[in-house]
Amino acid sequence: MSDSDSFMSHLVELKVRLTRSIIALLVVFGALFYWARDIYSVLAEPMLAKLPPGTQMIAVEVASPFFVPIKVTMFAALIIALPYILYQIWAFVAPGLYSHEKKFVLPLIATSTLLFVVGMAFAYFIVFPVVFKFITQFAPEGVAVMTDIQKYFDFVLALFLAFGVAFETPIAVVLLTRMGIVSIEQLKQARPYVVVGAFVVAAIFTPPDVVSQLLLAFPLWLLYETGIIISGWMGKAAGDDDAKAEKAKVEDKTGQGGSDTPAR
Repeated sequence: MSDSDSFMSHLVELKVRLTRSIIALLVVFGALFYWARDIYSVLAEPMLAKLPPGTQMIAVEVASPFFVPIKVTMFAALIIALPYILYQIWAFVAPGLYSHEKKFVLPLIATSTLLFVVGMAFAYFIVFPVVFKFITQFAPEGVAVMTDIQKYFDFVLALFLAFGVAFETPIAVVLLTRMGIVSIEQLKQARPYVVVGAFVVAAIFTPPDVVSQLLLAFPLWLLYETGIIISGWMGKAAGDDDAKAEKAKVEDKTGQGGSDTPAR
């Protein structure tokens, strides 16, 4: 097969994988569409629970009452279909990977997906109530807190992404050590800079209150430490496997040498 034929076959394969991913996303979205308003209500619950009595969320733009629940439903469909979409990505790149890389990548995809969802759940159940309580209580006298639903969706989506990506920190640390870019000792030496960076990231992606910043900064730091621990454990396990393989080779060579030596 020529290079051009190989390139075209890869393009066709990529098109097939993308088409399957889009179809899966649309199927899940279609299944959830009937409950779009209910799904938005679940997303809005942390804010609605903290609003002053007698107030509610508003829609400034004409089409917001329709499009915002649709966007929320599409986002929920993406999260549900994410394992299948990641599998399609895996199926596309798997033929070009070595066997040991295949064993490593598949658990990596599953773990990263789980950590992203856990990060979103942490934001929804832990961070949102604290942040929205601070926002509503900090409002000056005479100011009615009536959040626009489109602005609210943009705000919570940013926090979802921030915490979802933050919870991927152990995966990033493990990848850096496995690829030999940094060593565990270098990661330990960089700990003070990571702590400062965690607070900087928290200050950028959270409202300007100490509590919400701590709720992002401390998990970032703890997840970084978790990545170091996992990297050390994986490095030790890999070293033990290498030692066992080397010992087996030596014993095999010794046994072959003994059999070739003539008896006297």
